[in-house]
Amino acid sequence: ACTGIENIDEAITLLEQNNWDLVAAINGVIPQENGILQSEYGVETLHGPAYGPTSHSTAASSTPSSSSAFRHVVPSRQIVERQPRMLDFRVEYRDRNVDVVLEDSSTVGDIKHILENELQIPASKMLLKGWKTGDVDDSTVLKSLHLPKNNSLYVLTPDLPPPSSSHSGALQESLNQNFMLIVTHREVQREYNLNFSGSSTIQEVKRNVYDLTSIPVRHQLWEGWPSSATDDSMTLAASGLTFPCHRLTVGRRSSPVQTREQSEEQCTDVHMVSDSDGDDFEDATEFGVDDGEMFGVASSALRKSPMMPENAENEGDALLQFTAEFSSRYGDCHPVYFIGSLEAAFQEAFYGKARDRKLLAIYLHHDESVLTNVFCSQMLCAESIVSYLSQNFITWAWDMTKEANRARFLTMCTRHFGSVVAQTIRTQKTDQFPLFLIIMGKRSSNEVLNVIQGNTTVDELMMRLMAAMEIFSAQQQEDIKDEDEREARENVKREQDEAYRISLEADRAKREAQEREMAEQFRLEQIRKEQEEEREAIRLSLEQSLPPEPKEESTESVSKLRIRTPSGEFFERRFLASSKLQVVFDFVASKGYPWEEYKLLGTFPRRDVTQLDPNKSLLEVKLYPQETLFLEAKE
Repeated sequence: ACTGIENIDEAITLLEQNNWDLVAAINGVIPQENGILQSEYGVETLHGPAYGPTSHSTAASSTPSSSSAFRHVVPSRQIVERQPRMLDFRVEYRDRNVDVVLEDSSTVGDIKHILENELQIPASKMLLKGWKTGDVDDSTVLKSLHLPKNNSLYVLTPDLPPPSSSHSGALQESLNQNFMLIVTHREVQREYNLNFSGSSTIQEVKRNVYDLTSIPVRHQLWEGWPSSATDDSMTLAASGLTFPCHRLTVGRRSSPVQTREQSEEQCTDVHMVSDSDGDDFEDATEFGVDDGEMFGVASSALRKSPMMPENAENEGDALLQFTAEFSSRYGDCHPVYFIGSLEAAFQEAFYGKARDRKLLAIYLHHDESVLTNVFCSQMLCAESIVSYLSQNFITWAWDMTKEANRARFLTMCTRHFGSVVAQTIRTQKTDQFPLFLIIMGKRSSNEVLNVIQGNTTVDELMMRLMAAMEIFSAQQQEDIKDEDEREARENVKREQDEAYRISLEADRAKREAQEREMAEQFRLEQIRKEQEEEREAIRLSLEQSLPPEPKEESTESVSKLRIRTPSGEFFERRFLASSKLQVVFDFVASKGYPWEEYKLLGTFPRRDVTQLDPNKSLLEVKLYPQETLFLEAKE
């Protein structure tokens, strides 16, 4: 309608050259000042014969007299020369951001020279990524890329060593990285772009390739594995694969019963397929060929495998196939889909700490929608969208193409969001897919903040995502405040409980100490009483065993002893001079002063009588006829 191009093959080639950007493709054919040309502006349109893909180069370089859709259309009115357009770039490198402002007449190399001065990195070592178009080199003029006013880029330096870290830290980082494996199926010459985490094993890769190629693991013949990958149980991080991308080739082991005729027949089949030319596109609709098949062999090959198996028992396995097929169709730059059930995605997004919660984005895919390819390749795989989703969302996906999978999701939707949301999705027509649901978790229920249909743009999609984030951030701040207050109350309660417990422990310890002290006092009192009773029994026994005191008028020699106690008291007694000194000791002990604890001292001369032989008589130890002694406690 805009360009007058009726050759389907020619139109598809133009779209592929512009990375399926419809506006850029039209502006490339009919460039003018204000965008897509309108017929009433009086522009001269050149018409010429249509041609197939084999004549592109000759048509593009033909003389001015030969017209084609590839020629620029010259407006009849004079175009006013405009001022150079200024472009803003935000360039990210590791933990730094550099702002660059340039005219659109500058080249990519000019950006690198500015970054070379800012980052102190040689321009030859830089890989400038983030362009929305195809291949870009240093000589590419920015104007030719049709860039918006504001752009985000990032710098990769694969030839420069990363910041120093320990070997174990590097290995742990590799386990958390995603490896892109570009696997070429040798027999059919088809490539698969597969994403695996560094913790995946070589065996898991081979099993996934079996699902894609139908070649059993035992019949797979591989090329491209590093020499260190000697064991199928080895993880990809430890196998020595090139990060982030590594190429492999797989084929079927040749069977000894395969005949030469079979081989020739296979070669003939391949030749017959490759002989088909672009003219078939012109008659495709006449033979009932589906529109999806008119996008070339590569697109039809991608349509072979469904995004998700029908009636999959395990949602995690279904999401694994979805991720692998999505990467195969649209490349490795895409949102990181959560592998697991919808309930597990809820748990991951909504039920952690308030600071760690995220929004849940549910992508609903539909292969039969005309918007799917453009939405996935241009919007969902845009680096700005991928980066924003990875930072702020948990992304979960489901394929609605098959009726069984559609019914299963609607059942899950009714259970988690209610019948209103399920009815809203049920009434969506195929051409309104794909859908992007933004879910926010609340205390009592899960709320659907937004339902984004496939007929949108990158800017509109980003604005709606940011609007959802603003709502979520406000709710999250309230949740964080409530959680902090709750934790503060719980901390106070825990501190009070701990103080109460310590107080109880102290009281119990004090009570136990008092009980032990009372028990000890009682025990000592019992011992003291027993000792006193024992001493009293000994005293009485000694008192009874003493010989009778002789009378004063006795005819025998009598010794009179006067003994002073430590308290100053005196007691006297008469003893026969022939009595042994032990009798005196027993007498003193009977008065409560055992000679084991007290010593008996003489006055003139001062001497310790207890040191004398107790078997000698009083006469022999010179305690006759009388003597004064005093008692003193032993040390």
